[in-house]
Amino acid sequence: MSEIRIYHNPRCSKSRQALSLLEERGVEPQIIRYLDDPPSAATIEELLDKLDIEPHDLLRSKEAAYKEAGLSPDSSRAAIVNAIASFPILLERPVVVRGERAVIGRPPERVLDLLGTQP
Repeated sequence: MSEIRIYHNPRCSKSRQALSLLEERGVEPQIIRYLDDPPSAATIEELLDKLDIEPHDLLRSKEAAYKEAGLSPDSSRAAIVNAIASFPILLERPVVVRGERAVIGRPPERVLDLLGTQP
């Protein structure tokens, strides 16, 4: 099985649940505490490519930093990438990556799509 990474916030219940689902299936992912070790703009670009979503969908729009960064649903990809790099709290969580694919673990069971298993 290829290496799995999880962009994890241990204070987030959904992130903890997604991590538990992986561990229950014998997966020991590389845990990236993105608030302590923020992703670079290049890493965020890579995540967006692997997630295959609209850039705004990677944002936590209810965070104060969203308004502080001047973001809106019409913000450009570059503005969103730079905002997440500057304010990592804006990154929707958890993001789980395996190879060339990634999912946002909301609901947490979505991470199982990367394993090819069901809940």
